[in-house]
Amino acid sequence: MKPKQSVVQRKAILKAEGFFPHKKNAKGNTIIYSRKHPTAKFVRVVIDSGIDSKTNKIVGYAGLKLCFVNRTKSWREITTEVFTDDQGLIKAIRAQEAAEKFVKSCKHCKAKKFKAKSGNVVCANACWTTWGNKKKNATTKKTTQKKPQKIAAKKPQKKPEILVGQVTPKRQRTYPLNKKRAIKAQKKFAAKILPGDLVTVEEIQGEKVTENFTGKILGIVMKVMDDTVEVNWTANTSSVEQYMLPRWNSYYIASGTVVDYRFKVLSREVKYAIVS
Repeated sequence: MKPKQSVVQRKAILKAEGFFPHKKNAKGNTIIYSRKHPTAKFVRVVIDSGIDSKTNKIVGYAGLKLCFVNRTKSWREITTEVFTDDQGLIKAIRAQEAAEKFVKSCKHCKAKKFKAKSGNVVCANACWTTWGNKKKNATTKKTTQKKPQKIAAKKPQKKPEILVGQVTPKRQRTYPLNKKRAIKAQKKFAAKILPGDLVTVEEIQGEKVTENFTGKILGIVMKVMDDTVEVNWTANTSSVEQYMLPRWNSYYIASGTVVDYRFKVLSREVKYAIVS
């Protein structure tokens, strides 16, 4: 599907929002725009305009993400890149700006954390290389000063005593497979989720919420059709994979041992209720 607006309109939106074009794009031929985050230091809102720098034509949707500029002036991506057409461009910019609050900061240097190529979430300033070496040097000094410890001789282990008793007859034994399982009626819970809602995710087990991912997962609802909910996920620093994120505004509970995920609306108060 082709973008709905022209190059002139897209550039006009970016200029009105205070974005400036970069001279080069190291990853492609499209024009990159960026500007400072309105509140967070060293954070920039970066937009791949989808406009070819040679032909000056639209070749794709606009891609938005947040980057943290570290001590070495390197840009680290701290949110997942999302794509949109011109109609949703301003809305997507506001969602990315809001996502900054949910990105974790380093407890040592206060820099933002990002997902490295190894898959680990680490400090954008790589400050662990400094305090990690100091800690290593301190531990090596302590170990050299310690006196060698004497190794205590192992005591021989006693052989387990085998008790000989009466064997239960086979017909009187109980097995898990022989127990009849009680069939419980399934409960259906539903919540009224609307387009434009700012949402996160909750982990549930039965009717109990076992974990709240506020601050780790953030998305904005784009479309709702019957029970299906289409979400633009702007941030995910949790261990929950993309395919495990919720896609419906309702769910069933058959057993209290099954782990599932459901939406939690942040922009307004929404509660789940039993519908059947």
